[in-house]
Amino acid sequence: MRFSPNFLDEIRARIPVSQVVGRKVSLKKKGREFAGLSPFKVEKTPSFFVNDQKGFYHCFASGEHGDIFSFLIKTEGLEFPEAVERLAAEAGIPMPKTQERSQEQEDERDRLYRLLEASARFFQDSLSTSTGAEARRYLEKRGLARETISSFRIGYAPNSRSALKDHLKAKGFAVGDMALAGMEISGPEIPEPYDRFRNRVMFPITDPKGRVIAFGGRALDPDAPAKYLNSPETPLFHKGHVLFNAQAARPLAHERGRVIAVEGYMDVVALSEAGFGEAVAPLGTALTEEQIKLLWRMVEEPILCFDGDSAGRKAAFRAIDTALPHLKPGFSVRFAFLPEGLDPDDLIRGQGRDAMAAVLDKTRPLIEMLWEREEQSQPNATPEQRAALEQRLRALAATIADPTVRSHYERDLRDRLFALSRALSPARALPAVKVGPGRRFGSASTFAPVPDWRARDRARIDPRAVHQKFRKPEPERASAELSALSQTIRPREALILKALLNHPFLIDDHAEDLAKVEFASPALSSLRDLVLQLHAVTNSLDTATLRSQLSKSGLFKVVDLVARTITHTSDRFAELEASAAEAEAGFQHVLALHQRQDGLERTLDAAQEAWHRDCTQDAEERILEIKRQIAQLGAVEHFDNAEQTHLEPSKKIGGGSL
Repeated sequence: MRFSPNFLDEIRARIPVSQVVGRKVSLKKKGREFAGLSPFKVEKTPSFFVNDQKGFYHCFASGEHGDIFSFLIKTEGLEFPEAVERLAAEAGIPMPKTQERSQEQEDERDRLYRLLEASARFFQDSLSTSTGAEARRYLEKRGLARETISSFRIGYAPNSRSALKDHLKAKGFAVGDMALAGMEISGPEIPEPYDRFRNRVMFPITDPKGRVIAFGGRALDPDAPAKYLNSPETPLFHKGHVLFNAQAARPLAHERGRVIAVEGYMDVVALSEAGFGEAVAPLGTALTEEQIKLLWRMVEEPILCFDGDSAGRKAAFRAIDTALPHLKPGFSVRFAFLPEGLDPDDLIRGQGRDAMAAVLDKTRPLIEMLWEREEQSQPNATPEQRAALEQRLRALAATIADPTVRSHYERDLRDRLFALSRALSPARALPAVKVGPGRRFGSASTFAPVPDWRARDRARIDPRAVHQKFRKPEPERASAELSALSQTIRPREALILKALLNHPFLIDDHAEDLAKVEFASPALSSLRDLVLQLHAVTNSLDTATLRSQLSKSGLFKVVDLVARTITHTSDRFAELEASAAEAEAGFQHVLALHQRQDGLERTLDAAQEAWHRDCTQDAEERILEIKRQIAQLGAVEHFDNAEQTHLEPSKKIGGGSL
């Protein structure tokens, strides 16, 4: 069977080479290409490369080179028609029924390509005639340079019902082909076909090979029923599968690693003239899934740029639903919003290129836009309303086909829901732990409140974050720089470092354990590493020597922050005045707590991954058991803090209680 080049090109356009090759070869992203071990020759070092933008694979080890069809033929032994049939089915393109029909279609498409090219030249010529004076004034008013007009092949459709038709007739084209190409309006009730585009500035729309397949026209008459008019669906043109300026934008997008999707032709033209040649636009409709896939063939995270008004946000919200089911690892979309009331052309002409660049620098990921849309669409003040929000978010996440991306979305959305609930819910009574008959902790109850197991360790080092009962007098207010740094540091981690700074002898017996501690704060990790390094090169490291050495490093701000750490009374082992026995006992205790909680949190992460993967009852019970252990650990720590606050001095840490 003979297949037309256009039929094969359409299959290639819909299926990336990496998608076909990836079933046989484990590919890894390497710059703008993919690399892997050759399927044609045994090798240890990857010499096989795939380039989706250029549509081929190449093996340097064997010299094999080809496209998606040749890969199936060479790796699976298929005949060419079999490879075409399989890939056409994957691309969702129906196979031509007969060879004769295919040849007939090819002849027809060839005539339509030639007809549309002749139409584009006619419109370009008309722009320079006396009839095109109004169109030229419009383009000058928009500030377009001659080079821009020429590169986009912008033209003018005369205000006549037959000017184009007469021109094409003189070129030998049939009226039936003019109507089939969308250039003439005809029908049973129309005695004489007439030109579709009249008194409009014309923008040719091209396919990936640069061939004209349709037109968009901008009305010059303010009373025209449609400001913008596109060609209808034709054998060459399916507007949901095409992006305006895609052919010119593709190489620039590949070079710059960015593509910008805006709303209209003039937006693209204005951006291109300002140096943003990687701009494209859908054709009069909301962005379709096929258009998003075209964008992904250019870059992994295209920018969708919308006006900042309510209509622009609604368009952005529609794009979320279009993109969400098709997200893949590494492939998503980002959103940029213009100042309200401005389009890209207005912004660039009014405020310059830098203003547009600033908009593109402030993009937002899809997950943020999804959360904003759902969180703001309905009230969420009550538990019932938040339950409805959770239900909506679950349903949306479930539409994501890729299981890995879906799992990460579900986790992120759960975290956001948790934060929202904590922010909106009033303070609730916490569960209690019985501490024994007759023992009171500053109240008439025999029960002490058990805080959320994360509360103390994940609170920031800020006096307001520590319960009033356990506060010392507030220290001198830290500088703004220290306050910003403190937002990344957990109190228990700072307590460990504070004990080391005040009692360096602890390093002698605990250096190996300290080296293994996982700190959430990179700043504390760096400080720990430097302390261990100083200990290794200094025979006798006392408090004064250690602080002197640290003061010369770039970590002196971290040292200052650790020294300011607010501790409970039970944590006085970390203070400078604590005895050696007190410091040793307290340090061992807090280090053990940290190691235990770190291990449980790692186990919890693994259990949650297992649940997302298997969704079994055992996995769920495992998660609940680990959370119970973490809660118990938090209760033990709270018990220690409360008990040490109220015990007699002789029974506090260092007095034999441990």
